[in-house]
Amino acid sequence: MPSKRKDLSRAVPSYFDIFKLVWPIALGMVNSAVMQFVDRAYLARHSMVALEAILPATTLAWIFMSFFQSVVGYSGVFVSQYYGAQDNINTIRSYRAGLLMALISGLLMFPLIPLGDFIFSLTAASTDIFKLEKSYYNIVIACGFFVFGQMAVTSYFTGRGKTRIVFWVSLLGNIINIIVDPILIFGWGGVPEMGIKGAAYATVGSLIVQFVILLLLARRDIKSYAIDLKEDFSKLLELIRQILRFGIPSGAYDVLNMASFTIFVFITGRVGDVAFAASNACFTVNYLLYAPVMGFAIGAQTLVGQCCGRGDTDAARIAAKKTLLLGLCFVVASCAAVALLHKPLLLLFAPSQLEYRDEFMSVGFLLLILMGAWMVFDATDTIVSGALKGAGDTKFVMAWMFIASFIIWLPVVFIVARFHNTMPALWATMVGYVLVICTGTLIRWKCGKWKKIVLLGNMSKK
Repeated sequence: MPSKRKDLSRAVPSYFDIFKLVWPIALGMVNSAVMQFVDRAYLARHSMVALEAILPATTLAWIFMSFFQSVVGYSGVFVSQYYGAQDNINTIRSYRAGLLMALISGLLMFPLIPLGDFIFSLTAASTDIFKLEKSYYNIVIACGFFVFGQMAVTSYFTGRGKTRIVFWVSLLGNIINIIVDPILIFGWGGVPEMGIKGAAYATVGSLIVQFVILLLLARRDIKSYAIDLKEDFSKLLELIRQILRFGIPSGAYDVLNMASFTIFVFITGRVGDVAFAASNACFTVNYLLYAPVMGFAIGAQTLVGQCCGRGDTDAARIAAKKTLLLGLCFVVASCAAVALLHKPLLLLFAPSQLEYRDEFMSVGFLLLILMGAWMVFDATDTIVSGALKGAGDTKFVMAWMFIASFIIWLPVVFIVARFHNTMPALWATMVGYVLVICTGTLIRWKCGKWKKIVLLGNMSKK
């Protein structure tokens, strides 16, 4: 780990510093979105049953895994704060705590295998779909350690601002996935045809490659620091308790976010086939635009963590503001591009039957307008929430997510679905929801209570 730290030589990071930190994370999030898109594209060519099974299988798997992944990933906030405090030993200790939590989390995933199978047995539309959902889900859940391990090592590099390493390794993993996917799915080159199992093995395999490479790079990075593991274990456990204290609310935030959105998607499925197809198409576009926003949020989390670690909350405030402005510039430009290219974008997903195409295009255009209306507020909330997480204000973001989603938004969605069940009306509730949650998050940030949070406690300099 180098002793000279360019990012700490400035009181406040410049826009260029922030851009250098954020662009690899943003592209890495897009990279993950592309990997999921490729999986589904290959499975669509394999069979319609496989395509129908992949969405519920991945959704349930990631709802369960997102909690553990977020908790493990929160070790990166401790990495960033200790790195900002120039405490090399505790920076490394935070990384090792993340790896240990990844191992424990991986073991805790196994009891969730029969639970997932039971849920699929109740919800699957057919026996064939149930078998495929079960196959994909079981493989991904059983290999949970590699998912969490990859997150732990990624968080170590991201927390120290070395985001380009993570990007290039994730890009390599994506290339491997794209190459291996059709070989395993279709059985090319004498390999047995595996279908949806092949997609699961290719995804997990690419994550294992990323994990191993990053693990070796991290080991090389810290080998110059001699730490007595036996003496360090008690301090490691103390640090894990501290990470869990802040990381569990962060994990709950992600689960609540995913769960509320999943409920909304299920409700929209009752509107009608054409409108639902248009909604899914627009959500696909939305996901591709939102993925880079998550990169800006992680960037804000990292910068605020580093600034708070060295006790400079004013620099943290300015860094978060600059990251937000850069993120909003991206969102406005992206939404403008979607508005200009809405017709060719929608035609990519339009049904082949001409009698349904006009309705699809009409509903899709209106939904894209609504998407543009909420994207600015959604991006603001996501990035500022990332900044609050970097300061340790995770209990607020969890509580506010629950209130805004389950107490305010979803009851309104159920009322609209009961009395005016149209897709534009349902999507309009999301505009109001995002505006409400964004306002609350901004108020919390402006109040400045996050400045009083001491994330590191008594661990610093131990």
